[in-house]
Order: sequence, then structure tokens, then C-alpha cells
Amino acid sequence: MILIGENIHIISKSVREALECKNEEFIKNLINIQNNMDYTDLNVGPARGKLEGILPWLCELVEGNSKLKISFDTTNSDEMKRGLRVCKNTKNAFLNSTGKDEPRLGNMTDMAAEYGCNLIALTMGKETGIPKTADGRLEIAFEIYEKCIEKGIDASKIYFDPLILPVSVDQSQAIEAINTIKMIKESFDPPVNTVVGLSNISNGSPKELRPLINRVFAVLAFGAGLDAAIIDAKDFELVRIMKMLSQNSPQNQVDELYIKLSDMIRDFSETDSIDYDRKSEEQSLIIKTADILTGKKIYSHSFTQI
Repeated sequence: MILIGENIHIISKSVREALECKNEEFIKNLINIQNNMDYTDLNVGPARGKLEGILPWLCELVEGNSKLKISFDTTNSDEMKRGLRVCKNTKNAFLNSTGKDEPRLGNMTDMAAEYGCNLIALTMGKETGIPKTADGRLEIAFEIYEKCIEKGIDASKIYFDPLILPVSVDQSQAIEAINTIKMIKESFDPPVNTVVGLSNISNGSPKELRPLINRVFAVLAFGAGLDAAIIDAKDFELVRIMKMLSQNSPQNQVDELYIKLSDMIRDFSETDSIDYDRKSEEQSLIIKTADILTGKKIYSHSFTQI
């Protein structure tokens, strides 16, 4: 499982201000926070005005102060090229991201082919938006895949994002994202990869519930065959859980429950088949959350209290 830190993101006012004034100490601190990750996602949005030329500066700062690999995340193709020109390790870099629409798809596949990068591809388009079904998302994945193969991009370099919607907004889409991951992993030969922006699943949920929702969804997605996740590097328990799953090294009964949930998704089973300690509040909350994410029970902000 590849872990990509989401902590350098201009949606944060403090991060944006630090980038605009090139505050090295502030950014170095964010880099250090993500040393438990494999990658850092450098989300600089459209990179216009004060942020034009920011990716080369960020790239050199990351590579000069850590072992982190880089995910270039911008809607500005010219800015992405500027970052790639100074990057020392383009063959392991991620380009984040493209949908199925031109000219973006053409520009991104050209860059991925030229620099040998991994490409994150969103299963969406302007006309369709995000399809409501896994079948609809898979159809878009095939369209993007064909373009990638035409450009000579190896299948192992393609990472499809099934696009997670907040469970508090459209509960049905949580299991559709899981199903999309499974279908993508089963439908391509040679195989492609999958990636999610994990925090999206809990957007809009109460702050105290977000870590639980994120962790349980990550476990279910792992069972579906997830290869990479963009996550909050400061959620140390989430990081521990993901590494535990990858290594199949449970440390306690809760870890064993997480493995059972992952296996449940892999085996097309349900929570009713899982044996767990019903006297344990923590384990009961995990099962409740899994029931919410798989659509077995109805979501509400107070679901843990019911």
C-alpha cells in the first residue's frame, strides 16, 4: 500500500499563505510531519499569480529535506511541467490528475509518457460528471486506459481513482466506490492500480467521527484491492492500521477485526458473518461504521449513539 500525504494543500489558509511568501520553515515542518508517508501530494491548485513557479521551489525543498517521493497536484499543466523539469525522480512521481476530457487527458498522458511518471486518472468526465454506478466509472476507466496505452504508458503506471463522495451527502456512493475498486482490479490485463483521496469519505461528518469513518473505509477499500491512498499523515492510528494490513501483522483484537472486515469485502461477505467482541465498545463502533459504509444501516451524524 502506497501512502501519500495530503498535508501540503492550498485549501488550508495557513498553507496557502506559507506558499505565497515561500516560508521555508513552515513548509519544512509539513514535510517532516509526512515522513511516515511514501509520497507527499503537492496540491497547489491552479498555481496562478503569486503561486506561479511554486512547484519547482516545493520540489527542491522536498527532495532536499526528505526521502519522500512527489505527487504533483495542480490543474495547471504548465506548472506541472515546471515541477517535473527539476524533479530528480520523475519515474516514481505521480501526476495528479486527469479525467477523460480533452485537452487535459492529452496533456497529462503526454507528460506521463515523456517523464515516465505514474498517472492518477479520475473516473469522471464533464458530460457525465461522476457516474452513480461502478459500471459507469469502469466504462470511463477503459476510455482513459486506451489513451494511456496509445501513448505507451505502462499499465502499472496507471492509478484509477473511483472518486469517493461524502457518506453524509450520498451514503450509497460509499459502497459504489468500493465496488469500483474491485471491478477495476478485476477488469484489466495487465493489471492497473487504484488510489483514493480518503478524507473525502468523511467530509461533512462531525469532527469527532471523521477518523473512525476514514479508518474503516480505508480497511474496506484495502479489502477491495486498493493500491494507494492520499491521507492525513497526522492520523498516526490510520497509518498504523494501513501498514498492519499490508504486513498482515495484527497486534490486538481490534486489528484482527480490521483484517476480518478487509477479508469480508474481498470475499463478498457481510458483517453478520464476522465474529467480534460485542462487549467491546470500540469493536462495536467499528462494526456500526462498516454497516453504514456498506449501506446496511442508514447514516446519521449520531449513528454511533444508536
